[in-house]
Amino acid sequence: MRKIVVSVAPVAAGIPVDADALALDLEKCAQAGASMVHLHCRRPDGSLTPNIGYMAECFDKILERADFVVQASTGGVSDMDIVQRCRPLEYPKVETASLNAGSTNLGDAVYLNPFEDIEYCATEIYNRRVIPDVEVFDIGMIENIERMKGKVPLRQPIFYNLVFGHRGGMQPTVDSLIAFRSMVPRDAKWGVTHFGRDNWEFMAAALALGAETVRIGFEDSAYLAPGVEARHNYELVERLVYMIKAMGLENASPVEARKIMGTLK
Repeated sequence: MRKIVVSVAPVAAGIPVDADALALDLEKCAQAGASMVHLHCRRPDGSLTPNIGYMAECFDKILERADFVVQASTGGVSDMDIVQRCRPLEYPKVETASLNAGSTNLGDAVYLNPFEDIEYCATEIYNRRVIPDVEVFDIGMIENIERMKGKVPLRQPIFYNLVFGHRGGMQPTVDSLIAFRSMVPRDAKWGVTHFGRDNWEFMAAALALGAETVRIGFEDSAYLAPGVEARHNYELVERLVYMIKAMGLENASPVEARKIMGTLK
C-alpha cells in the first residue's frame, strides 16, 4: 500500500505563536496521522527573524509530545538576506529544509531567490546533512535546479514540493498539476502544497497522480470546506487522512516518512 507523508505547516504568516498551544495542537496532529512538521523561524509575535531561539523552543516542545520529521523553512518574504534565512539550519534536530528554487510574485510581494542565493542555500543544506525539500512555484524553477546539478551537491533523489495557489504562481487546476508533474524528472520524487485551499478536490487529484507528500496547515489554509474554517490544525489532518484512506492509501509513520524523504539524521 502506497504511503503518503502528511506534513503540517501549522503557523499562518504574521500570527502570534504560542509554543505550548502549538505543541498541544501538533500532538493531536501526530495522533491523527501527520508525520512531518514545517516551521519558519519566528518571534512570538509571528514576525520572521534570523534568531532561531523561539523556533527551537517550539520544535523542542513539539518533540517532547510527539515524533515528527523536523522541517525548517529557509524562506518567507522578508528583508533578510540568504545567510540570515539559512540560520534555521543551525537547529541540530533539523532533518529536512525548504530550498526555494526561484523568484516569483506572491500576491503583492516579490519573492526574490536569485541563482546565487539558491546555490548558497543548497550548499548549506548539503553541508549540514539536511535533505532539501525543493519548493517550486512555477515550472521553470525545476529547470533552475536541473541547471545547478554538477555545480552544487544535491542528494538524490531530489524531492520537489509543487506549490499551487499563490496569486502570481501556478494555480490549483488539474491541467496545471498535470503540466507541472510532467516536468518533474523521472528520478525525482514530488509532493504538493495548495495555498488558499477551500476544498479537497485538488489534493485528491495530486494523490491520484502519485504525490508522496501533502502539506496541510494554517500556513497555507484553515478551510475544512468552503466557508468552514478549522479551529485547530489537527482537524485539517484528520480530514486529509480520512481522504487518503478512502483512496486506498495510507498515511506514513514518522519512521516511514524518513525512509521516503531519505533523511540522514
